[in-house]
Amino acid sequence: MALVDSKTGKVRQTYTIEGLEKAANMMRGYNLVSLYAAGSGHSGGTLSIMDITTALYLHVANHDPQEPAWDGRDRIIWSAGHKAPALYLGLGMAGYYDVREVVKLRKLYSPFQGHPHWLRLPGVEASTGSLGQGLSIAVGIALAGKLDRKDYTVYALTGDGEHQEGQIWEAIMEAGHFQLDNLINILDKNRLQIDGWVEDVMDIEPIVDKYKSFKWNVIEIDGHDMKEILDAFEEAKAHQGKPTVIVAHTTKGKGINYMEDVAGWHGKAPDRQQLDDALEQLGLTGKLDLEELIDRAETCQKEADKKLDAKMPKFSRDYFWNQGPRMKAEMDPTRKGFGRTLQEKGDDQRIVCLGADISGSITISNFYEKNPERKPRFLNMGIAEQSATAVAAGLAKEGKLPVFGTYGVFASSRNLDQLRTTVCYGNFNVFVAGAHGGVSVGPDGATHQALEELFQMCGLPNMMVEVPCDSVETRRACEHLLFHVPGPKYVRFAREATPVVTTPQTPYTWGQANIVRYRGEKDNFIDAFEWFLGSNYRSEGEDLTIVACGPSVPEAMRAAYILKEDFGLETRVIDMHTVKPLDKQTIVQAALETGLVISAEEHQIGGFGNWISAAISQSREIYGKPFLMGMIGVKDRFGESGKPWELVKEFEVSAEHIAQMAKELTDFRKERSSG
Repeated sequence: MALVDSKTGKVRQTYTIEGLEKAANMMRGYNLVSLYAAGSGHSGGTLSIMDITTALYLHVANHDPQEPAWDGRDRIIWSAGHKAPALYLGLGMAGYYDVREVVKLRKLYSPFQGHPHWLRLPGVEASTGSLGQGLSIAVGIALAGKLDRKDYTVYALTGDGEHQEGQIWEAIMEAGHFQLDNLINILDKNRLQIDGWVEDVMDIEPIVDKYKSFKWNVIEIDGHDMKEILDAFEEAKAHQGKPTVIVAHTTKGKGINYMEDVAGWHGKAPDRQQLDDALEQLGLTGKLDLEELIDRAETCQKEADKKLDAKMPKFSRDYFWNQGPRMKAEMDPTRKGFGRTLQEKGDDQRIVCLGADISGSITISNFYEKNPERKPRFLNMGIAEQSATAVAAGLAKEGKLPVFGTYGVFASSRNLDQLRTTVCYGNFNVFVAGAHGGVSVGPDGATHQALEELFQMCGLPNMMVEVPCDSVETRRACEHLLFHVPGPKYVRFAREATPVVTTPQTPYTWGQANIVRYRGEKDNFIDAFEWFLGSNYRSEGEDLTIVACGPSVPEAMRAAYILKEDFGLETRVIDMHTVKPLDKQTIVQAALETGLVISAEEHQIGGFGNWISAAISQSREIYGKPFLMGMIGVKDRFGESGKPWELVKEFEVSAEHIAQMAKELTDFRKERSSG
């Protein structure tokens, strides 16, 4: 069976091998159109897994598109969550929804998130995206099936690079130990990951022997031969006493000559010319209504734009970045400041950089790209954050200056116990870079948007935390942390290009905040502000204070611009680049002198704001004196897919939202004082 009517037990639809091959080809076309419409996503792995997806959803697994929660269904867990478009197409072709809807991939408010979320889309069994976790979920579901004496089969889809993650081996061990013959793992062995060939990054071979040693039944196939795929599934389902892994040898980017076996197409979408070329190679030119599909995606985007615009605070004019004839801002990703530091200072033989398969994305590879003689001091640890963190501690113990970097969600959460027990408790000189902080990461969605790491990092004894405001300040901060701050340290920076608001001459003293004052409109945004070291600043009788960190600092500056031009309010902006240790004196002085403080963070609300609130409320100087406080941040929710600046608006962390709160609080104070 496969597509089943769960009420009658009858098969809804059957496919021949030829029919499955045609369906897989069509799904490849829809996949590429969807990625093109999204402008981002993962081409390589979605194409390598498509034949297996087709076989699984249209012929092998028992499920009912009309009853997604049917208890007798087989469960399919996508541990390799970045291949979500293939999952969505499998569900669409099976009849869960109109398959053309998948062109809404990664759009704001769309259920087709960058990584799958089971609460948003019927048919998705688990929310995944952090590699190595899905197989454990599958083990739990298989165990539940055994305990409840149910005869469903659990299918897990994993990748070969994913097998560098330690948790996946725990799951493999557990499945073998519990003899879960109702579990089938399909290993998409396309041999490539973001940083290159799996064998070069962190070799997982001999994978077949390893599985066998963990008491698994192993089947090897050509993952693009439909007959072999179907035969393997049949054999696996019949095997008793052991879980089965189907090692599917596949080609990354399968079917498109310029994508096949090219690591650069792991996380890249085609442009229009590449899309047209790809559809021609697939023999689908004219067989897909391309313009209708693109129009469907654009309509979805227009609807999102309209909904987003309706919830945005309105002012006398559009103050958003680079929308007016003046106040132009240069945009540059803060992550590039990190890379520039490593490139400029990497000759120091003590520095050892540890990558985690996203080296180019977070710019840690700048360390060696123009200086190949440094390559021996660059250790690509693969997808293994926990071990890499402890390895960095070992390097630090022997006098090295280790720099470990990955996405913030993995640099602060996946390895939190290693940071706590090994790095911080041991007080080792380890520099951790948490990239892609905040919702402005964009279409990858919730699993890749770091919104909690200030709670985690600031709560660790001995850990120093830096959140610079732009790429220039990031470069200066990273250099200082690397050479002048001993012990554990964490720097948080963003992915998206954000405004450059500082220069190499702007005051910067680690552990001391800066104060920024708006002086009037200029042609360039950066020239409209004056900067002071907090300890040198003298009050100008401002109406309020906005204290911010990271990319929220430029937003706070823009809020100060709005408040002055629309309402005549003067704002003291504090750039609190060093979050731990906190410059409490500058905060307390601002509270005393302005009486109104708003914290701003592109983070779960309170991760930064609670520290500001505590500094004020615990100060004896404040006792008995009236002051108001507000907080801007993400309101206790997970992120989602969308364009970076859309999400800044959707999650209410933009300058407009800061200015709106500031106006409301100043009006409240005025009303209270007059009453």
